Amino acid sequence: MALNIQERRTAGVDLRERGVDGKGRTIYLDARLYMQLHVFSGCRDMDTIMQCCIDYDVRGALYVSLHDAYGFGLLAISQDAAYFVTELRELLGLEPFASLTSDPGQTLFGRTYAIGYEQDLQEVLIRRPQRYIANAHWPWTMWYPLRRTGAFEELTAQERRTVLMEHGGVGHAYGKADHAHDIRLACHGLDTHDNDFVVGLLGKELHALSAIVQRMRQTRQTARYLSQMGPFFVGRVHWQSGYVG
Repeated sequence: MALNIQERRTAGVDLRERGVDGKGRTIYLDARLYMQLHVFSGCRDMDTIMQCCIDYDVRGALYVSLHDAYGFGLLAISQDAAYFVTELRELLGLEPFASLTSDPGQTLFGRTYAIGYEQDLQEVLIRRPQRYIANAHWPWTMWYPLRRTGAFEELTAQERRTVLMEHGGVGHAYGKADHAHDIRLACHGLDTHDNDFVVGLLGKELHALSAIVQRMRQTRQTARYLSQMGPFFVGRVHWQSGYVG
């Protein structure tokens, strides 16, 4: 049973996402967006898959796979975690999905999260990720999991901030130039391979997504404090559900 605000304070555990407003005061939001990527092979009719997603009111996108001529990825999004084991599960048990070959090893699942300095939590956690997924000007995508080493957690808070600022600065530069835009999801305890995060990269050109991955490998976080990246799903948009604010 979910705790109310007073019960959370009494228990000493507060699971709300937190940020800070323009006056330096802590702000909270008890909401987040969940995303799941399913990867399939054996599809010769993407338009039928697309129509099924429309009929079931799936929020998200379909991506044709770069590495499998008959493969695709279905990215579904919801604020309700139960959606993925009820309505989405029902859809994936029906034709034409039931006749396709799924790749559970590439299934990704994660939740949006706040770092603690965001001034608009609704924008960061709910609205912006959905706009990114629905942006028709960014047809190329990469999705992959990653896991940090234990050594990262042994760093001081200041050392961690320095490492993350370097990594984040690269992402900000690519985003400002409209080369690549990222979605960061936490998947602690939600990933079958014990990964910590899921990253989605979206952009206009495939080369730019490859370039930012190459550049990120030069940062301290990737070079020293990541033990695993991938497998990578690389695809191009076939259908997007559109953004509903």
